[in-house]
Amino acid sequence: MGIGKEASVWNPRTHLSTLAAVICAVALHPAIAKAQGGTAPTDPQIVGIVETADDIDINYAKLALSKATEKQVRDFAQQMITDHSAVQKSVISLAAKLNVTPADSATRDSLKAQAQQTLEKLRNLKGKAFEKAYVDNEVSYHEAVINATKTVLIPSAQNAELKSALQGAAPLFEGHLAHAERVQSAIEGRRNTASR
Repeated sequence: MGIGKEASVWNPRTHLSTLAAVICAVALHPAIAKAQGGTAPTDPQIVGIVETADDIDINYAKLALSKATEKQVRDFAQQMITDHSAVQKSVISLAAKLNVTPADSATRDSLKAQAQQTLEKLRNLKGKAFEKAYVDNEVSYHEAVINATKTVLIPSAQNAELKSALQGAAPLFEGHLAHAERVQSAIEGRRNTASR
């Protein structure tokens, strides 16, 4: 598989999106160090985790688009598809820039297993119950992302460029969290109004 011309261009926003996927992947598995055998992920393992995380996030959002009827939920899911599709394209660029070949890891395997369980739970829900579960998951997911950035990924990153990009990524993650929280509040508000 070749890398296109666009993969050789350094675009900070694109790479921050890539890092968002990395952090999301780490956040989905709270026992990352344990899954890695007590060690932090290497840069090649992080790139491998990114590939998996992109697929996972896109699959959640596609499910949301197929099941949700609420405009705010659908808009949020579409944003996740858009962002993570861009991430998939930039993963190749980041790996090429860092001269890193993606590596398998216990974390990557755990992410796949956990994502399958979450998808099964979400598939069994309908209507407002689905929308609430999807958005609640996104809120807690992004809270964990912000924490994982500070406590796992920044200290673990070996490449100075990767570490710097992680440090600059916090506003992107906080923006996704704020969006998810707004949608969550709107859902809760409608639910409380309907129960009166």
